[in-house]
Amino acid sequence: MVMIGTDSHKRTHTVVALDDIGRRLGELTVAAATDGHLKLLAWSRNWDEVSFALEDCRHLTRRLERDLLRAGARVVRVPTRLMAGARRGGREPGKSDPIDAEAVALAALRHDGLPIAELDGPAREVRLLVDHRRDLVAERTRIQSRLRWYLHELDPTLAVPSRGLRRFCVMDSLAELLAERDGVLARVSREQLARCRELTVQINQLERELRTLMRRLAPTLLALPGCGVLSAATLFAETAGARRFRSNDAYARFTGTAPIPVWSGNTAGKVRLNRGGNRTINCALHMIALTQTRGIGPGAAYVEKLLAAGKTRTEALRLLRRRLSDAVFAALRADEPPAAARSCVPTTTSTGSELPDAA
Repeated sequence: MVMIGTDSHKRTHTVVALDDIGRRLGELTVAAATDGHLKLLAWSRNWDEVSFALEDCRHLTRRLERDLLRAGARVVRVPTRLMAGARRGGREPGKSDPIDAEAVALAALRHDGLPIAELDGPAREVRLLVDHRRDLVAERTRIQSRLRWYLHELDPTLAVPSRGLRRFCVMDSLAELLAERDGVLARVSREQLARCRELTVQINQLERELRTLMRRLAPTLLALPGCGVLSAATLFAETAGARRFRSNDAYARFTGTAPIPVWSGNTAGKVRLNRGGNRTINCALHMIALTQTRGIGPGAAYVEKLLAAGKTRTEALRLLRRRLSDAVFAALRADEPPAAARSCVPTTTSTGSELPDAA
């Protein structure tokens, strides 16, 4: 097995090929475009069995990853945090593109079970929609905060209900009030209110679109007590395929709900909070846990049982998140199509000279 590590930039990709014991076999720099990717594939055919290791920085490597997968190559994603250890353990001091590419390949050789890249599917589309909605919500929040100060300056006695600037009836009444005011402050407030209304319409449309997608793609996950449309969409998008995890324990490690052992000698069995993992998924699991503790689903009874056993509420919520991680993993596995229905990626590079459907 030859491992080809890649150090990616906006305009170039530098690759280094290592054998299975880490000896350098060659290096190459190609343009970050389809022609460069074809040149890389032709160069990789100098060896019989090849895998590509890409540092997991998707915006720089997504196009390369897609072209390699469409050509039939096997691609693994190397987390960025593994790079420092591989670079420290390298024989060559300093920092350069070949050194970084070699560190990626070394990390891939040293660590088993790294994520295997697959062609983008529905999870990519859902993630784009979720991220876009999150950006719009953040922009609306910023506008709402500024608008509240403008309204207070115009009329200190005016009381705007909490979360009222996302309700159309409240925005209509404020628009009528601002229409009677003159001056630059009133004009800016009217424009801010109009923008707030526009963002609310877009946010609501995105949520309806996500609801339709989740009912089709993840009905079992959506039926989980306490899991709403946005939480389901976040879990589905960030997981990007539950079958790439070998077990529910591996998924718990990914979600940051698996505790970290911290014991030695006579202090066996102690663990501490895992602050790693995917924090977006961890946050979604926490929201589901809080919803279940309010009486929706079995979470409330489980937390009460833990509290009676002497656990604090914080510890009980952590244990509930760990249990929810298993439930989410099972639901995602149930919602995924059978392996035969999914596109299979060969494990060796193609001998063809063109990239099918290369973007």
